[in-house]
Amino acid sequence: MNGPGRYDCILVAKDDSAGFRGLHAARVCFFFDFNYTGKLHSCALVEWFVPVGDEPDEPTGMWVVKPDMIRLRGRPACRAREVINVDTILRGAHLIPVFGRDSIPYEFHFSYSLDCFHSYYINKYADHHHLEKPPFREMTYS
Repeated sequence: MNGPGRYDCILVAKDDSAGFRGLHAARVCFFFDFNYTGKLHSCALVEWFVPVGDEPDEPTGMWVVKPDMIRLRGRPACRAREVINVDTILRGAHLIPVFGRDSIPYEFHFSYSLDCFHSYYINKYADHHHLEKPPFREMTYS
């Protein structure tokens, strides 16, 4: 493998709620398959993001998420991870860091983006279909 790891973000179906309220945002760490009692299971290890607030950001119209952190007694906080079935993945997601007022150092490498910021916009303006093959489920960002 050449270059830094590539950890794509996804939207995962959580329930039947309309729009983003029925989804979870996650970053894929890796995909894997395993065989159990003669059945192949396709899975992914993901790191979760949780919404910041109950509504999209008013100026941008985009939902804001932050990494879901687990705090264990006597240990530093770490990201919440889970193994999911790939059938629950709805589509890719583009997360944009909420940059704040400080400048980013010139030598900052893009591969650190999902580790270095406190929150992210879920880009609803990106064309998520341009690399996908149908069928895909339509969704609204309400």
